[in-house]
Amino acid sequence: MQTDLNNAAIIRFLKTKFKGAGFIDALKIKYRSLISPFISLIKMVQPGEKAGDIGCGSGQFALLLTEFAQPSFLYGIEISPQLIENANSLFSTITEPPHHFEVYDGVHFPQKMAEMDILFLIDVLHHVPKDAQETFISALTERMKPGARLVLKDINAGSPLVYFNKMHDLIFATETGNEMSFDRAKYLLQANGLNIIEQEKRTMYVYPHYTLVAKK
Repeated sequence: MQTDLNNAAIIRFLKTKFKGAGFIDALKIKYRSLISPFISLIKMVQPGEKAGDIGCGSGQFALLLTEFAQPSFLYGIEISPQLIENANSLFSTITEPPHHFEVYDGVHFPQKMAEMDILFLIDVLHHVPKDAQETFISALTERMKPGARLVLKDINAGSPLVYFNKMHDLIFATETGNEMSFDRAKYLLQANGLNIIEQEKRTMYVYPHYTLVAKK
């Protein structure tokens, strides 16, 4: 594990893992920590905790946790079989910590999520259809075990800068998101029985982020 957790260290590490990435992939993978609060997110994992990543993609954030945190287990779920295959390939030479990635349907959260001490939902909620977001949050919080923490990081629809993220998603994901405001996200977490223990709004370049840490 590295001890120097900063953007330069993150970028150096990712460059060693994604040497063949093209220009667009390099921007999305290697340099994301420059526009998203990865450092504060990584620091939320306490040594020995079991950490889950909902919408884990190809496993990049989980990979950062192996290098810059000390989880005892990593678990990732994603709706795309191809992305889960990518994550398993990325972790093919990693033995510690133990890890598991699996496909889920985006609605029914696997039972294994209930074993996690901390769960991350990073820039995933705005990709959930707007009319399904409340049900998504409800099902997620119901699956959490008592005492577990949910870290919800997303783009704040309450900021006029949200349109920069919509342009970002249109360019990199060929879609525009269903961003939720900070206030609405906070309300939904509390309405589903979670206690907000940390909260932050931060603009990085033109991206209006919010992070909510909620405990069950």
